[in-house]
Order: sequence, then structure tokens, then C-alpha cells
Amino acid sequence: MRTVLVIGIGAGDPEHLTLQAVSALGRADVVVIIDKGDAKDDLTALRTAILEQHRPDGRYRLVVAPEVDRDRGTEVERDDGRYRDVVVDWQDRRAELYREMLTAELADGETAAFLVWGDPALYDGTLRLLDRVVADQPDDGWTIVSVPGISSVSALAAAHRLILNRVGRPVLITTGRRIAEGMPADVDDVVVMLDGRTAFAALPAEQRAELHVYWGAYLGTPDELLVAGPLDEVADEIVAVRTQARERKGWIMDTYLLRRGAGDR
Repeated sequence: MRTVLVIGIGAGDPEHLTLQAVSALGRADVVVIIDKGDAKDDLTALRTAILEQHRPDGRYRLVVAPEVDRDRGTEVERDDGRYRDVVVDWQDRRAELYREMLTAELADGETAAFLVWGDPALYDGTLRLLDRVVADQPDDGWTIVSVPGISSVSALAAAHRLILNRVGRPVLITTGRRIAEGMPADVDDVVVMLDGRTAFAALPAEQRAELHVYWGAYLGTPDELLVAGPLDEVADEIVAVRTQARERKGWIMDTYLLRRGAGDR
């Protein structure tokens, strides 16, 4: 039996790991880290801090694999057909990387752990890719286990002291690519992830005028940044803060809530 744990490690604070996650990490013979390059060395450092705090025994093998490149250009992001093709190709190559890595590194009876940001169930494709890897393996006993974590959505709400859902009303979680099409007319609370193009700043003026935004970057880390207020008043500030932070660190992870009627909690 080979076991692969997909462990949610939270939004950046080593204390975001749940007791269940710490227990799962303690079972790992192999810990897998995806190296996202020099620009994101501090992401690797955060994972290292997690391992130092929660696996101080050091009795595991650390496997570091290079990230698979993907075209993230503006033209691709704006074209749904090209975007799907690029993502499918990227997933195919990443699944092959995982297959080769697990076949080489994980022996029968051993357990591997993938450390994934936030929660494995929310905008993370590791579980999907591992299902493909296992489906291609001989039937010799593979088990995939998902261990939930604190997502950037939860960290954002806590940082701004928000309750995401209002009484009797839904919350939508979507991407920057979708919010660029406009604020949904039938939902008043929209959490936006993966917005590399600051789509909120390009919403129509009539939509911006009725929205509040609660924005956060590097949530749960010492570099955490927060901005909140009427979207019309703070959109330029968020764009400027975000641009400066990305230039300084070489990367950024941010999330935000758009809310109509901010005074109604």
C-alpha cells in the first residue's frame, strides 16, 4: 500500500496547520515540495519553517521538484479556448512529473505528503492530478487522502473581521477572469481569487460605485497587507500597493471580497 497525503498548510502562518494536518505530516516518509523558482524562494522558506516546527525529528526524505512552466500571458487569459488548452497541457505535464516522482521515490508501505497552500479543495489542482496518476498505475494499492487547511478566504475574513455570508444570502467564490466580466447581478458578496490583472479596477463605474472591497495579500505572513473601503475610493490604492509589493518580492498572492451594501452585516 502506498499512501499520498495532500495536506492543506494554510495561507502562510505555520500555526495555520490544524491538529489533523500536523498528525498527517508526522506520518510522512517523503515530503514533496514544488520549487517555483528564485522569485518565490520565500514560499519554500515558509514550507521549511513548517517542517522545522512540525517535523523537528527530520526523519523524512525531502523531494523538491521544479514547477512546470505555463503561459500566463494576457492574450491567453482573455481567450477562454486558448486558456483551457494551455491549462490542460500544463496539467498533463504536471501529472507526468508527479507520476515519475512518486514512482521513483515512494516504496510500498510508505507515505508521501504534498504540502499545498490553503485548502486542497479550493482552487488547488493537486488532488485532480494525483487521481490521474493513480488511475494510470497498476492496481497495487494506492490511497489518496485529503487533509483540509485554512484557505486564504478564511484568512482574509479573519484579518478584516468579516462574516462572509449575510443572513439568508449566498456567497460566490470565483476568479479574476470571471469577475472581469462584471459583478454578478444576483449575488451581493463575491470572493475573488487568482486575479493577476486587478479586474476590480476595470469594473463599470456604476458597479464600482455600489461596492466595498476588502483586500489582502500575503495573508498570514509577516508581510501581510490589508486595504478596505468603498471600491471607488481605494481601487487605485490597492493597485499601487499591489504593484509595489510584487516588484519588491517578485510575486504576490492576494484575495478580496466585493460586497454590495457593506453596512448590512
